[in-house]
Amino acid sequence: MTDKYDVIVAGGGPAGMMAAGTAARTGARVLLVEKNSRLGRKLGITGKGRCNVTNHCTVQEVIANTPSNGKFLYGALSRFTPQDTERFLEERNVALKVERGNRVFPVSDKAKDIVNALESFVRSGGVQVREDRVAELLLGNGCVCGVRLEQMGEIEAESVILACGGMSYPGTGSTGDGYRLARQAGHTIQPIRPSLVPLTVKEKDCTQMQGLSLRNIAVKLEDTQKKKVIFEDFGELLFTHFGLSGPVVLSASSHIRQMEPGRYRLWIDLKPGLTPEQLDARLLRDFEKNINKDFVNSLGALLPRKLIPVAVRRSQIAPDTKCNMVTHEQRRQFGAMLKAFPVTIEGFRPIAEAIVTSGGVTVKEVDPRTMESQKTAGLYFAGELLDVDAYTGGFNLQIAFSTGRLAGESAGRHVRAKEE
Repeated sequence: MTDKYDVIVAGGGPAGMMAAGTAARTGARVLLVEKNSRLGRKLGITGKGRCNVTNHCTVQEVIANTPSNGKFLYGALSRFTPQDTERFLEERNVALKVERGNRVFPVSDKAKDIVNALESFVRSGGVQVREDRVAELLLGNGCVCGVRLEQMGEIEAESVILACGGMSYPGTGSTGDGYRLARQAGHTIQPIRPSLVPLTVKEKDCTQMQGLSLRNIAVKLEDTQKKKVIFEDFGELLFTHFGLSGPVVLSASSHIRQMEPGRYRLWIDLKPGLTPEQLDARLLRDFEKNINKDFVNSLGALLPRKLIPVAVRRSQIAPDTKCNMVTHEQRRQFGAMLKAFPVTIEGFRPIAEAIVTSGGVTVKEVDPRTMESQKTAGLYFAGELLDVDAYTGGFNLQIAFSTGRLAGESAGRHVRAKEE
């Protein structure tokens, strides 16, 4: 180890590893500081361990799927596109596949293959890796001069890249260190809130279905204040002790920009493969088969067991009503409820349960051409620390790779310019 480097990178996640490996390939002496004993800890659990590493789409599509300051990313994404990410990984022997929604995964379905490829990129470039924590930046005359580490003490550097992540999954090291360091350098931090996070709901009957997973349902998220559907999707949903989770719910959460209890309503189509007319015909057939049974006992072939008592209660049809006594109008209304099962959103789950943090270092104070601070020369930002967050689908990791790449290139150029 030395007590002076050209570039110090704080954070060993996807953005930090990309930044460190890239800076090293400019000829810079690079130190990567990570508080965990291993790199890419959060990346290793992404996508339930499968890692949706990017999206097979255009730069414009990534921006369109980034509701918070997407245009700020144009320069970074243009210099390192989703296709560049795919090539980067394939060149490091990670075979990739494209799934629904152009989501890109490793063929192995193992996130550790992505972590290993990035770690190899870091170490093969000669980057020094230190398990430590950046306590503060060393600043002077409007420039960054290095960092003070908790264990190693002061380390000088010409450039510092902050890639500390946000505040989601704090057990993996994302504890908000980067916000504190950015504030020290005079930066404004936009309010932090969860994104891609489970949702709490008002209706108590949802908690009665705890553990029920519905794999092929459609959802619509309505902003009742604006009387507008703001999101639609198809996929998997999970009922929990607090409300809702699962892929379609996490996606829906990222479209809620102004959470207010009761403002948003999720409509669940429990039978998206059937039109209302087809569903009514199916109900009629089931009732005819069970003509002398109670209504509550006739739904086993149509609905999951945990859903039946809730659906019956919401139907307002007495459970012991014989099937041959259910009227046409009652049957029609019951079918309509199954096609639009309403759930009122009360709030987000805690940020610690979020996949992504929304908010962060305001992009107005960062040069989009370089990722350099406009407050402190030689200081750069990358990844989730910035006030940019995208919808689910691999977009957030692409942002990490692109901003990390640009920050690493820029920090390396900064060092060479000072040497000249």
